[in-house]
Amino acid sequence: MDQLSYSAAWLSQWRDEITDAVGSMISTFEETFGYEPGTNEVRAADDEDLRATRDYGRELLGFGDLRTFYDSIGEVVLPDVGNGYFVHSARDVLERLAEEGPVFVPEADDPHGMVIASNGGGILYVADWGGAIHPSRTASVDDAEFDKVADNLPEFLDHLRRCVVRFVETGATGDL
Repeated sequence: MDQLSYSAAWLSQWRDEITDAVGSMISTFEETFGYEPGTNEVRAADDEDLRATRDYGRELLGFGDLRTFYDSIGEVVLPDVGNGYFVHSARDVLERLAEEGPVFVPEADDPHGMVIASNGGGILYVADWGGAIHPSRTASVDDAEFDKVADNLPEFLDHLRRCVVRFVETGATGDL
């Protein structure tokens, strides 16, 4: 990614780069993998997404980077990239937070967080209240141990972009 600071413009460029990479993968997917691909997209935020962030969670979404993300992106659904990568919609994040409460991340400076993403292997990605992103070591956040994968959301998103591009170019899964 170029030197744009994290903003709606940065997210638009990020979305375009992932969309272009996934588009080239989809064009030969069935020939390469032997089955039809699912829906793979970075969906722009629609009115329902914007309403969810406004009505349910401006304050609950914790930090500015996450609010900026949900003002632009509705969700990320990439089931055919590696094990699959998913950044959940604001509505899903907020509903889970309301039902289950914050996730305890003892490794974080502020040990409270929320599940914002997952992969097809069941690993959950928690954003702590300070903005760092932590994947669970197991397919659960109950009494889970975490590792910090990014200091902030833009770093996490850029890492996700690199994993998508690497998978499309080489077939190798990333280390996200």
